[in-house]
Amino acid sequence: MTNSDGLRMRDHAYSNFTEKLLARDIRPGQILSQRELVKLTGMPLGAIREMIPRLEADGLIKTVPKRGLQILSIDLDLVRNAFQLRGIIEAEAISKFCKSATTEEIEQLIAEHEQIRNLAGVTVSPEVLRTAQQVDWAFHDRIIDAMENSIISDIHRINAIKIRLIRNTDTRMLPELVVPVLTEHLAILNALAQRDSAGAVRAIHSHISSAKRRALGM
Repeated sequence: MTNSDGLRMRDHAYSNFTEKLLARDIRPGQILSQRELVKLTGMPLGAIREMIPRLEADGLIKTVPKRGLQILSIDLDLVRNAFQLRGIIEAEAISKFCKSATTEEIEQLIAEHEQIRNLAGVTVSPEVLRTAQQVDWAFHDRIIDAMENSIISDIHRINAIKIRLIRNTDTRMLPELVVPVLTEHLAILNALAQRDSAGAVRAIHSHISSAKRRALGM
């Protein structure tokens, strides 16, 4: 196996692991052996061993001597730290997006959000719920990627995994949240349409604070 083949296997193992984690096939706080991860991810032991340092560096697992690998736990510190980091990164991102996004892109995002919100106002079917969740995540990924900074994008990607783990327990997209969440997005987008950078930053902070309050049970 070449080095490039090994890297692809490691990346595939990492992707499989995060998919299983977000699907709750691997539970936060759970302790697993390398052999159990082989079974859960369907990847060879070599690829599992290669991905472990990356998972540790990303804060998704930690090695517990004589016990195995402990999956990231969801606790108050994680919620506070993850949302604080999110606020710092996304405030900077939305400020830059306000200057770089085309009018056409902003109008398209507004139309997309309004369409899903209108559908949700009638009925929140499973399909509408899935689409709303995808629109939510894609919007935040888009403003981060627009910065064209791979370091920030990587930090966002790792933090987004942690946020989405929290969402799976306390702040995931629920039927009653679709309209409020999309309305919060539209407040951000309407500020962007006016090229109101300060207003967009305020709106995104308000949106992130709402998600944090839900995660804290407030």
